[in-house]
Amino acid sequence: MRPLDGGAVTAPYHHAETKFDKLLFLNDVVFSPADAADLLFSTNVGEDGRTRYNSACAMDFINPFKFYDTWATRDTEGHGMGVPFFPWFSNAGEGQSRREVLDEMDAVRVKTCWGGMVAFEASWFQASQTSANLSDAQSSSPLRFRAEEELWWESSECCLLQADLQEKVANTSSPSTVDSKGVFVNPYIRVAYDESTFRWLGFSRRFERLYSPIHRLVNWIAKMPFSSPRREEIAGQEVVHEAWIEDARDDAGGHFEKIERVAGAGGFCGNRGLLVLKPNPKPGEKRWEKIPVPSA
Repeated sequence: MRPLDGGAVTAPYHHAETKFDKLLFLNDVVFSPADAADLLFSTNVGEDGRTRYNSACAMDFINPFKFYDTWATRDTEGHGMGVPFFPWFSNAGEGQSRREVLDEMDAVRVKTCWGGMVAFEASWFQASQTSANLSDAQSSSPLRFRAEEELWWESSECCLLQADLQEKVANTSSPSTVDSKGVFVNPYIRVAYDESTFRWLGFSRRFERLYSPIHRLVNWIAKMPFSSPRREEIAGQEVVHEAWIEDARDDAGGHFEKIERVAGAGGFCGNRGLLVLKPNPKPGEKRWEKIPVPSA
């Protein structure tokens, strides 16, 4: 992110001389350069030929049928994903994201996403282009990644970034701008994590609409999407959280306790748990390991 700050180390929000229009993040994925250009410049295009989004995500696949980035993606109401094959989203709540996928829209409105490749309006990441008329010093700073600080509560840093973006948009934009721009998934832009999967994506999508009734049934059987206890929280409101309180005198090193606090952005991103990254996973092992939540 340093080029956006002008390369400064001592002044992290120093104004960069170069001003960018778009910002593209790429995972370690196989992708088409033409698709990257379409994501940047052809997603949710208005009558004037210009894009209308704050961020727009591709969809990433771990095999020809299975969508990968469910950890960072939430539908318009903050619900998690359904089972990870087409149409991916569940019919929980209003089911808007699912309907828009089935309506074959190239800009499916969501609350957060990532999908292996994501385009942003760069102004949110550049200090000189953010508004000075904000509610607090934190929201006036350019957008950056952050981690979840609470122990035994895990959120994707990509989801939190999108949640912070929405808070920034709400605090700086007029209602008409908030309504016309947003966060979108483009289901026609697809990437994969190996070349074999990428080659099969064009074939598998030809008959994926047949999965829709099966997807609905499997969601019901699996009781998906899974509930998130903080999905409906609004940033700035006072809430009661069951949080982990560290205490060396406890056998478990602490205990869960209900406490009052002010909700931050991105409560809908998280769930109870703790994930750790293995430095040297053995062949066949996953790189991420989920630590059991204490019962204390």
